[in-house]
Amino acid sequence: MEKWRTWRGTDDIYQKPPPPPGSQTPLTNRIACCKLFTLFFELSSFSILLLFLFSSSSFTSTEAYDPLDPNGNITVKWDIMSWTPDGYVAVVTIYNFQQYRHIQAPGWTLGWKWAKKEVIWSMMGGQTTEQGDCSKFKGNIPHCCKKDPTVVDLMPGTPYNQQIANCCKGGVLNSWVQDPSTAASSFQVSVGQAGTTNKTVRVPKNFTLRAPGPGYTCGPAKIVKPSRFFTADKRRVTQALMTWNVTCTYSQFLAQRTPSCCVSLSSFYNETLVPCPQCACGCQNASQPGSCVDPKAPHIASVVQGTGQNNLAPLVQCTSHMCPVRIHWHVKLNYKEYWRVKVTITNFNYNMNYTQWNLVVQHPNFNNLTQIFSFNYEPLTPYTGINDTAMLWGVKFYNDLLSQAGRLGNVQSELLFRKDKSTFTFEKGWAFPRRVYFNGDNCVMPPPDAYPRLPNTSSHQRISTLGLLTTLVVAMAFLFGFA
Repeated sequence: MEKWRTWRGTDDIYQKPPPPPGSQTPLTNRIACCKLFTLFFELSSFSILLLFLFSSSSFTSTEAYDPLDPNGNITVKWDIMSWTPDGYVAVVTIYNFQQYRHIQAPGWTLGWKWAKKEVIWSMMGGQTTEQGDCSKFKGNIPHCCKKDPTVVDLMPGTPYNQQIANCCKGGVLNSWVQDPSTAASSFQVSVGQAGTTNKTVRVPKNFTLRAPGPGYTCGPAKIVKPSRFFTADKRRVTQALMTWNVTCTYSQFLAQRTPSCCVSLSSFYNETLVPCPQCACGCQNASQPGSCVDPKAPHIASVVQGTGQNNLAPLVQCTSHMCPVRIHWHVKLNYKEYWRVKVTITNFNYNMNYTQWNLVVQHPNFNNLTQIFSFNYEPLTPYTGINDTAMLWGVKFYNDLLSQAGRLGNVQSELLFRKDKSTFTFEKGWAFPRRVYFNGDNCVMPPPDAYPRLPNTSSHQRISTLGLLTTLVVAMAFLFGFA
């Protein structure tokens, strides 16, 4: 009886006491086996379901992988240059190794958590946003006493005695392709109450990077081979006392749950204008009248002036797609040996001037791009030997600023392609881009079945042929009727 009580709490199969040995029939054996198999199958299915849910919940981490820039990242390098009585002096440099994704105003924000009870005595080229509680210090007061400091870049025009090399850009970093000379930013930090040797110093933890909003995820700091530096005459090499790196990758899903741009299409051979998909970046919400602005409203000027410049929260013009930015691709002309495209970028966001904007377009004919007007161009080849991806950006001091929504809120250019007779066609949407990125974010494309189509001239021929056959049959019937 004790054995039955023990089994009853374990499994519903054994709710009844087992029969004495030798009394089971083949039928009861088969029933027990079937029940055991059913239980095993249910447990296996449950395990598979748990595995699927686990893999689904961790899927967002793979969003950081960019097939057009597989090696792109932002690397934070921390170089200890000298020791002090209670710590060290380090130079921290942020490198933007992304080909086309840049950091625009109001710039980057770097944070971390100290491993021990470190404080920041002083800084050059940057500053912390908060000082924290430094009440326990007498005499010299540290620059920051917070356990988790947050550092921002200094603005242009900072006095020279507060600057170091590659500082004071307002946190703005160019992408690596646009201008590698301005793709790095540095600041110097003097750390106290820290280790004074390579064995006693501890690396910070929990690095965070905002550029300027969310989207970047930083890994742990890893101690690497000390950095080497060349003197101005290139005749002497010095090196850091200790170096660690932090790698941060971008995820569009983490940056914002809704897209930030969309694509519309048109062509000379079809009167149809294919707009951005409806509600591509959001829908007009009647319960929130401030979600968009009617450009014809009489109080539009007061609304826009009150928002401030370069506000991260978009205030967009009321449209069917509700996207801050729209890219329009128009197949303009067809020549014997060439064909021409006009690209227009329109800013519907009243809260943002897009500085140093860029556009990445995938199209199989970019390997035959002949000329481009008023834009800079650089081919991107994430796949060796395949040149189908182009990076476009504005000309400095001409159209590298995409103004806020309004009369001046657009830039445009034209592209001239040479025809490759083996691949060129206007059929089945071949002349339109496969994928478009604006400032590194993937834009919403119209559905393929909505693309402008070539006029179907054969349909008129079929109708006329059918009419001739009908006329012939009627004529023959008429003749036979009178015969």
